[in-house]
Amino acid sequence: MMLVKSIKEMQGIVKKWKKEGHSVGFVPTMGALHEGHQSLIERAARENDRVVVSIFVNPTQFGPTEDFDAYPRDLEKDCSLCQGVGVHVVFSPDAKELYFPDQSTMVHVSGLTDVLCGSKRPGHFDGVCLVVSKFFNIIQPDKAYFGQKDAQQVTVIKRMVRDLNLDVEIVVCPIVRESDGLARSSRNVYLSPEERQAALVLSRSLEVAKNALNNGERNASVLKAALLSCIVQEPLAEIDYVEIVDSESLQVLKGKIANSILIPVAVFIGKTRLIDNIAYKI
Repeated sequence: MMLVKSIKEMQGIVKKWKKEGHSVGFVPTMGALHEGHQSLIERAARENDRVVVSIFVNPTQFGPTEDFDAYPRDLEKDCSLCQGVGVHVVFSPDAKELYFPDQSTMVHVSGLTDVLCGSKRPGHFDGVCLVVSKFFNIIQPDKAYFGQKDAQQVTVIKRMVRDLNLDVEIVVCPIVRESDGLARSSRNVYLSPEERQAALVLSRSLEVAKNALNNGERNASVLKAALLSCIVQEPLAEIDYVEIVDSESLQVLKGKIANSILIPVAVFIGKTRLIDNIAYKI
């Protein structure tokens, strides 16, 4: 496994692979790798001849009051995990390598980014789309792997790929959960033992909604009320948003549910913002 920090070197490696007829799988990450990332990497290794994992805490997707400086970083540990699961290259450029000081180009996906996390984190998805499009151009992957936990991000990236005719297949992988149901997240390390227990309210509330759907409930307002009722019982939880949305358009649903839906929740547990979701096909 190689650790590469230069764009030119990364491009040279990929050109050599492509010339030799190898397929390339790509897993974009911000590091602090956990079992969720590992599941993406392992699938990429099964489905491709070569695997690239990017480790880059992207400054353009963090707001001025968010946790960019505090975001967990441990490149040595991350590389150790990658080496054990079939990664050929860890691409970890510095921000100065990736972004020009006078950069004036942005990538904006309208509509899909105006709701949910996009409405709470202005500019976040512009930063995500910019860095992902740069990585796609540098690495030229055949397949790129994303986790369902970041459901809105997946939807936005898929639309960007479609609209820009990018020659990459987006592979969406299931949420990886801890044994008690908490979705794996790099931000879980911020939680105190008490907050860690309180964080279970996210998956618990989604299970309530899933059970209601399985029992025939098709009114979005009723489902949302059930979710809210569950979450507000946890004293340490502060709701950022809870919604029932169309899985393709991400538009909020309030009446009868007729198509496939996404139920995303964002909740502050103490100072830590956690997200989770379930997708449900009618």
